[in-house]
Amino acid sequence: MKLEDLEIYNLSMVLGEKVWSIVINWNYLAIDTIGKQVIRSADSVAANISEGYGRFHSKDTKNFLFYSRGSLSETKTWLTKAYNRNLIIKEEYLTIVSEINNIGVKLNNYIKVISRNIK
Repeated sequence: MKLEDLEIYNLSMVLGEKVWSIVINWNYLAIDTIGKQVIRSADSVAANISEGYGRFHSKDTKNFLFYSRGSLSETKTWLTKAYNRNLIIKEEYLTIVSEINNIGVKLNNYIKVISRNIK
Protein backbone atom coordinates (compact mmCIF):
# COMPACT_ATOMS: atom_id res chain seq x y z
CA MET A 1 0.00 0.00 0.00
CA LYS A 2 1.21 3.50 -0.86
CA LEU A 3 0.80 6.57 1.31
CA GLU A 4 -1.51 8.07 -1.30
CA ASP A 5 -3.85 5.09 -0.83
CA LEU A 6 -4.57 6.09 2.79
CA GLU A 7 -7.92 7.85 3.06
CA ILE A 8 -6.83 9.70 6.19
CA TYR A 9 -3.81 11.12 4.35
CA ASN A 10 -5.93 12.28 1.40
CA LEU A 11 -8.54 13.90 3.65
CA SER A 12 -5.77 15.69 5.52
CA MET A 13 -4.25 16.94 2.27
CA VAL A 14 -7.63 18.36 1.24
CA LEU A 15 -7.98 20.03 4.65
CA GLY A 16 -4.67 21.84 4.18
CA GLU A 17 -5.70 23.11 0.75
CA LYS A 18 -9.08 24.30 2.04
CA VAL A 19 -7.47 26.20 4.87
CA TRP A 20 -5.00 27.76 2.43
CA SER A 21 -7.80 28.88 0.08
CA ILE A 22 -9.59 30.56 2.98
CA VAL A 23 -6.59 32.30 4.53
CA ILE A 24 -5.08 33.57 1.27
CA ASN A 25 -7.93 36.12 1.01
CA TRP A 26 -7.44 37.66 4.46
CA ASN A 27 -5.79 40.99 5.16
CA TYR A 28 -2.16 41.24 6.25
CA LEU A 29 -2.81 41.39 10.00
CA ALA A 30 -5.10 38.35 9.93
CA ILE A 31 -2.66 36.35 7.78
CA ASP A 32 0.33 37.33 9.88
CA THR A 33 -1.31 36.34 13.16
CA ILE A 34 -3.93 33.60 12.83
CA GLY A 35 -3.41 32.76 9.17
CA LYS A 36 0.17 31.54 9.33
CA GLN A 37 -0.61 29.49 12.42
CA VAL A 38 -3.69 27.77 10.99
CA ILE A 39 -1.93 27.01 7.70
CA ARG A 40 1.03 25.46 9.52
CA SER A 41 -1.15 23.36 11.80
CA ALA A 42 -3.45 22.19 8.98
CA ASP A 43 -0.50 21.27 6.75
CA SER A 44 1.14 19.50 9.67
CA VAL A 45 -1.72 16.99 9.91
CA ALA A 46 -0.89 15.38 6.55
CA ALA A 47 2.85 15.95 6.96
CA ASN A 48 2.96 13.98 10.21
CA ILE A 49 0.87 11.16 8.76
CA SER A 50 3.34 11.06 5.88
CA GLU A 51 6.40 11.10 8.13
CA GLY A 52 4.98 8.36 10.33
CA TYR A 53 4.12 6.26 7.29
CA GLY A 54 7.73 6.43 6.19
CA ARG A 55 9.05 5.07 9.48
CA PHE A 56 10.13 1.47 9.87
CA HIS A 57 8.80 0.78 13.37
CA SER A 58 5.13 0.92 14.31
CA LYS A 59 5.96 2.79 17.52
CA ASP A 60 7.50 5.60 15.48
CA THR A 61 4.51 5.64 13.17
CA LYS A 62 2.14 5.85 16.12
CA ASN A 63 4.11 8.71 17.63
CA PHE A 64 3.78 10.77 14.44
CA LEU A 65 0.07 9.99 14.32
CA PHE A 66 -0.20 11.49 17.81
CA TYR A 67 1.55 14.63 16.50
CA SER A 68 -0.92 14.69 13.62
CA ARG A 69 -3.84 14.45 16.04
CA GLY A 70 -2.41 17.35 18.03
CA SER A 71 -2.07 19.44 14.88
CA LEU A 72 -5.66 18.63 13.97
CA SER A 73 -6.83 19.88 17.35
CA GLU A 74 -4.70 23.01 16.98
CA THR A 75 -6.21 23.66 13.55
CA LYS A 76 -9.70 23.53 15.03
CA THR A 77 -8.68 26.04 17.70
CA TRP A 78 -7.24 28.49 15.16
CA LEU A 79 -10.32 28.18 12.98
CA THR A 80 -12.52 28.86 16.00
CA LYS A 81 -10.48 32.00 16.69
CA ALA A 82 -10.87 33.00 13.03
CA TYR A 83 -14.62 32.52 13.27
CA ASN A 84 -14.86 34.43 16.55
CA ARG A 85 -12.95 37.31 14.91
CA ASN A 86 -15.25 37.32 11.87
CA LEU A 87 -12.60 36.11 9.45
CA ILE A 88 -14.73 33.21 8.23
CA ILE A 89 -18.48 32.88 7.92
CA LYS A 90 -20.52 30.45 9.97
CA GLU A 91 -21.28 28.02 7.13
CA GLU A 92 -17.62 27.80 6.15
CA TYR A 93 -16.61 27.31 9.78
CA LEU A 94 -19.19 24.58 10.42
CA THR A 95 -18.27 22.73 7.24
CA ILE A 96 -14.55 22.66 7.94
CA VAL A 97 -15.04 21.78 11.63
CA SER A 98 -17.21 18.86 10.54
CA GLU A 99 -14.40 17.71 8.23
CA ILE A 100 -11.90 18.07 11.08
CA ASN A 101 -14.11 15.96 13.34
CA ASN A 102 -14.39 13.31 10.63
CA ILE A 103 -10.62 13.25 10.16
CA GLY A 104 -10.23 12.96 13.94
CA VAL A 105 -12.38 9.82 14.09
CA LYS A 106 -10.52 8.25 11.18
CA LEU A 107 -7.16 9.21 12.66
CA ASN A 108 -8.07 7.61 15.99
CA ASN A 109 -9.09 4.44 14.16
CA TYR A 110 -5.80 4.42 12.27
CA ILE A 111 -3.92 4.83 15.56
CA LYS A 112 -5.82 1.81 16.94
CA VAL A 113 -4.79 -0.29 13.94
CA ILE A 114 -1.14 0.74 14.29
CA SER A 115 -1.33 0.03 18.04
CA ARG A 116 -2.42 -3.55 17.35
CA ASN A 117 0.73 -4.03 15.26
CA ILE A 118 2.88 -3.02 18.22
CA LYS A 119 1.51 -5.69 20.56
